[in-house]
Amino acid sequence: MPVISKLLIAAFLTCLSLAAYGEKLRIVTEPWAPYVYDDNGSMRGLDYETTVIVFQRLGVEVQWQFLPWKRCLAMLDQGHADGALDIFHSHERDALLLYPAEPLSAVEFVLFYANQRAHPAETLDDLRGLTVGTSPGYLYGEAFSGSTAFTREPAPSHEANFGKLMLGRVDMVVTDRRVGQHLIKELGLEGKVSQAPWVVSRQQQFLAVRRGAGMDLLVQRFAAELKRFKQEPAYAALSAKYGGSQVQTGTVSASGYTVEQQESSAQ
Repeated sequence: MPVISKLLIAAFLTCLSLAAYGEKLRIVTEPWAPYVYDDNGSMRGLDYETTVIVFQRLGVEVQWQFLPWKRCLAMLDQGHADGALDIFHSHERDALLLYPAEPLSAVEFVLFYANQRAHPAETLDDLRGLTVGTSPGYLYGEAFSGSTAFTREPAPSHEANFGKLMLGRVDMVVTDRRVGQHLIKELGLEGKVSQAPWVVSRQQQFLAVRRGAGMDLLVQRFAAELKRFKQEPAYAALSAKYGGSQVQTGTVSASGYTVEQQESSAQ
């Protein structure tokens, strides 16, 4: 039997096994607009909607749950979740998780500051003596995470980080560029928050699943279908819908995307 036929049969049996027990693939994630978020009771976002479409094409039913990111990681470790949406690849998790060859999206971690206390950082050294708001469980790269030049202060949510920024409790906030733009708009911070020019790190986001019977084949099928979908006009429309354009550094105007939220690299 050809290898491709064996892979398809094995993947089909995996999905069939889930259905036979009335089970769904349990996926956890943290709200991370515009990639995944709750919009008045409806889940939306570029990566969420992309994943839903891919799993529908594969015939896999999914049960979704929003949790703080550290709780998502604990659920994976404890076996209470089958996978996580928008997780960064970490070699430390290779023994636990399987990552598709095709990423869902790419994030760019940048810094935001309040215009009243401007810190237009261009290098890591420019953070010396400052306090930077972070998100628990997120990986921002070795240089940033290992530096002793500044203080990292976590907050329970991305919104809380920006609230602390406006109150002067932190000097800067680190988060994804597109997430930051989204939050600035949602929180009404146009003209009050700016983006520093320095890019802290770039990361790819994945839909990763726990290792288990048949999961490696499911991951292969997911990657192949995701790659196909990304070539379609429907994906281009989704990307444009959720802020494919970039905003200039400096003060964000009301006419552009504005600023906000998230983690990750653990993410």
